[in-house]
Amino acid sequence: MARRMIKKWMPNHEKIRQTRALKVFGSLLHDANLWHLNRRSASGAFAVGLFCAFIPVPFQMLLAAAGAILFRVNLPLSVGLVWISNPITMPPLFYFCYEVGRAVLSAPAHPFNFELSWDWLIYSIETIGPAFLLGCFIMGTLSSLVSYIAIRVMWRVSVVRAWEARQHRNRECD
Repeated sequence: MARRMIKKWMPNHEKIRQTRALKVFGSLLHDANLWHLNRRSASGAFAVGLFCAFIPVPFQMLLAAAGAILFRVNLPLSVGLVWISNPITMPPLFYFCYEVGRAVLSAPAHPFNFELSWDWLIYSIETIGPAFLLGCFIMGTLSSLVSYIAIRVMWRVSVVRAWEARQHRNRECD
C-alpha cells in the first residue's frame, strides 16, 4: 500500500538522470539504490528531503540529491520532498523556525522592516540570524526524525496487514 502510493507520484528515473542540474553528480547517479523503493530507502529519503527543506538556501534540491547519494536512499523522493518549502509555504515555515529558535535562545523579538540594502541585511543577520538558523536546524532535525520513524512504522504496518490478509485468504480457500 505505502509503496504503491509513493511510487504513483515518483517521476521516471531516466528523466531525472538527464536533468542538467544533476549532471554534477556524474556516474554516482547510476547507483541502483538511488532508484529502488523499499522501507529503508523511502524512510531515509523522507529524512534527507525534509531536513534539506528547512535549510534556508536557494539550492536545496542539490543538497537533497547529494544527501540521497551520500546515504544511498531514494533520490527522486528526497529531491521532491524539498518542495515542501516552496515560495508559498516559506514565509510561515521560516517564521515558525525563527520563533522556535527565539524561544530556545530566549531572545527578544526584533521588529521586522524589510529594506533592500546591505545595512539591513547585516543588521538582520546579527539580530534575527542566530535564532532563525537554530530554529531551522531544530525543525529540520525534528521533522527528519519524525518522518523517518513514521514512514518505517507505516511501511511495517502495511506489510503486516498485507501478510495477514493473504493468510486470511489462504485459510478461506482451505
